[in-house]
Amino acid sequence: MARPRRIVLVRHGESEGNADDSVYEREPDHALMLTGRGWEQAEETGERLRELFGDERVSVYVSPYRRTLETFDAFGLDPARVRVREEPRLREQDWGNWQDRDDVRLQKAYRDAYGHFFYRFAQGESGADVYDRVGAFLESLYRSFEDPEHPPNVLLVTHGLTMRLFCMRWFHWSVAEFEALCNPGNAEMRVLVLGEDGRYALDRPFERWREPETYGRERGRR
Repeated sequence: MARPRRIVLVRHGESEGNADDSVYEREPDHALMLTGRGWEQAEETGERLRELFGDERVSVYVSPYRRTLETFDAFGLDPARVRVREEPRLREQDWGNWQDRDDVRLQKAYRDAYGHFFYRFAQGESGADVYDRVGAFLESLYRSFEDPEHPPNVLLVTHGLTMRLFCMRWFHWSVAEFEALCNPGNAEMRVLVLGEDGRYALDRPFERWREPETYGRERGRR
């Protein structure tokens, strides 16, 4: 099995929806473009990626949303060294189709109270639903490592929640640990690095907005 030395996760650059959430009333989520600032963020991340990968080959998986595809284009990676696949299982959490801004704000408040992992948006997905499809993608990714010619680097260009759920699934984090984490910033990276012990470690942690809720487990099982 040719496991890659690095698995790099990158969130897309700033999108129209990040800059102005009223755009969701006029445009479908998957069609939103990067802002000028988002292009600049992605280009800066591309410089770091080109330095990180050097002359090595890269297997790339990109969410099919416009903002992730544009983010990858902005990286400026050498097309002779990359193998690119569009991967729908790495898409953003579905919030429904055409979105009413006030309704989405209300549902986000419900989600904050109910929990980001279990709350399901009306006509959309819960974090748990995204976790399941990320798990299905991971099974495919593991199988790709069986190729002895697999590139030494994997790059996933995706979304903030999906990045956190990928790491939750990979490192077997609890729901409580996931709930305590913040999304990475736009065009922000996290790198899973293969150690000499054969295990992957995250290059830096996600920021926390609170301590994990234990649901009383420190008091023992009932």
